[in-house]
Amino acid sequence: MDKFPLARQGWPYLASAVVLAAVASALGVWWLAVPLWAISLIIANFFRDPPRRSEAGPGAIISPADGKVVVVAETTHPELPGGPVRQVSVFMNIFDVHVNRAPMAGRVRRVVHLPGGFMPADRAEAPTANERVDLVLAGRRATIVVTQVAGLVARRIECWTAPGVAIERGQRYGMIRFGSRLDLYLPMSAKVQVSPGQRVKAGESVIAEV
Repeated sequence: MDKFPLARQGWPYLASAVVLAAVASALGVWWLAVPLWAISLIIANFFRDPPRRSEAGPGAIISPADGKVVVVAETTHPELPGGPVRQVSVFMNIFDVHVNRAPMAGRVRRVVHLPGGFMPADRAEAPTANERVDLVLAGRRATIVVTQVAGLVARRIECWTAPGVAIERGQRYGMIRFGSRLDLYLPMSAKVQVSPGQRVKAGESVIAEV
């Protein structure tokens, strides 16, 4: 699938916009054609899905999203009981690639949809107050949680996997429409390799080592 630069979810929108733009152009209705061509470019940019590959070692946890690291902290998570965990949060803006990728290889233990609000995703309380989807992933070296968090504009979370499914590191597993954030919850033994303000790429950038 890496040879396709556009997420399959974007093809219907792009095809519709291009057809309408082409018809408007053929009819010479330029006041309509120009905006439609612009919309086509915006759709193509939003749903772009460039190939990604990581050469990191087997203990590397890679970024599940394109964006900026906004949180590196210690916290707790109900899916990882027994004490504190490490949290690394990546904020995606509307211009980032929106396809999410698995941060490590493993088997999906749980997928939990949690209803909530739609406050701006960069707020500190957003990971627990907003609508979100927890993906619990059990690997050979660790069990981690990846949380897709909705936001003020990003209100469509898609998770394309299910409990029991084996998933590879870097594999596409979901999307958040129009940005928002992903939170990684890792065991305390994980050695975090990033810091707040750092830009990361899904499927490539190393977040931590376990």
